[in-house]
Formats: sequence, structure tokens, C-alpha cells
Amino acid sequence: MHYSIKKYFFCLGLIFFGNVAIAQTSHQYLRQGDNNYLDKDYTGAEESYRKSLEKKATPKGSYNLGNSIYNQERFDEAIKHYNDVVEESGDNDVKSKAYHNLGNSHFGKQEFDKSIDAYKNALRLNSSDLETKRNLAIAQKQLLQQQQQQQQQQEQEQNENEEQQEQQEQQQEQQQQQEQPQEEEQEQQQQGEEEKEEQVEEKELSKEEAEKLLEIMEEEERKVQEKMRKQDSKPNKSDKDW
Repeated sequence: MHYSIKKYFFCLGLIFFGNVAIAQTSHQYLRQGDNNYLDKDYTGAEESYRKSLEKKATPKGSYNLGNSIYNQERFDEAIKHYNDVVEESGDNDVKSKAYHNLGNSHFGKQEFDKSIDAYKNALRLNSSDLETKRNLAIAQKQLLQQQQQQQQQQEQEQNENEEQQEQQEQQQEQQQQQEQPQEEEQEQQQQGEEEKEEQVEEKELSKEEAEKLLEIMEEEERKVQEKMRKQDSKPNKSDKDW
């Protein structure tokens, strides 16, 4: 779910400059940037603030530049400038405002945990800032909703994975059931082929036995014929007595 930054009133306040210790050209760019910002010409304000910083770099100038960039919803760039202000400024009021808007920038990126940390840092420097307290409460609420949504999403993904795994197991089981009759049919075919081979072998053995029997019979007949020929070649015995 996308949370629009326009839904909340974050109070991005400019820090206006006086003429003290600022060169005239830098001051002119700052005043022009302020006018552009108040007219909601954030692109023009950004350009003027950058020119001012080229002339004289100050934490307050970086802060106003960060605001003009924030209003263009370029939150990463705005975060960089607010961090620069926090590191470079020795003014707790300026640092508190920078932390406040740093929290707004993280909120715009839906980084609610970082947003909460920034608001807390702002309140440590200015505990009476009601706008920061309000933004902190909103960020804490959004973080809780975000965590609940993430948990629901994780549970949904887990359920989907379990359903997908169950479907895969069912498909594998069905496939195995379909393959089993085919395997049985193949086994039967193989068994039938083996039986045919055995029958063929049996027939071949019977033929061999028949040939052997035929040879034996032929041999016996030959012996009988030979014996008869020998008997026929002998002279007949006379029946007369001498």
C-alpha cells in the first residue's frame, strides 16, 4: 500500500536568513529561493538555493535546499542534505528541524522505522515540538500496519507454497499411478516373449530328439537288412541223408 506524503501535514518550515555575515550575492540568491518556495515554485527555489550554496555553504542553506527537493518528492536527495545539516550545524534548533524533515523524508519512502528514529532525535533536541510528536505517532501507526501486512503476505506466500507443493505431490502420485499399468503391461509382454522363446526351444529340442530317433531306427533297419543279406548268401542245407 502506498502512503502519499500529501495525506499528512508535516510542517516543512524554512529558515529565513538575515543580512548579517552573508555576502550580498549569496543573500540575494537565498531571498529569491525563499520567494520561490513560498510561491510553491520548488524547482526555482532549488536552483536559487544551489547558487547561494556555491557562494557560501551554510547548514541553513542546505536545510532550505533539502526542503525544496523534498517537495519534489526526491526523498533520497533530501535525506542527504538533511544529514549534512545534522552533521555540520551546531544550532540545536536547526538540527531539530533537520531531524524532523529527515523523518518526513523516510516516511515518504515508507521507511517508517527510520522515520521514527529521526522524529525521536528531533524530540531529544526539542521535546515541546507538537508537530514532531504528531508525526511520530503517525509513523508508529504506519509501521505497525506495515509489519502486519508483511506478516500477512508471508503467511499467504507460505500457504501458496504449501498448496503448490501439495499439487506437485498429487501430480507425481497420479503420474506414478499412470505409469504403473504401463510397467505391468511391459512385464507381461516381456514374460510372454520369454514363454515364446521357451516354447521355441522346446520345439527345437523335440526336433533334435526326433532326428536322433530316426537315426537309431535307420541304424536298426540297416542292421536287419545286413543280417538278411548274410543269410541269403549261405547255401541251402540238403534234406537228403547220405
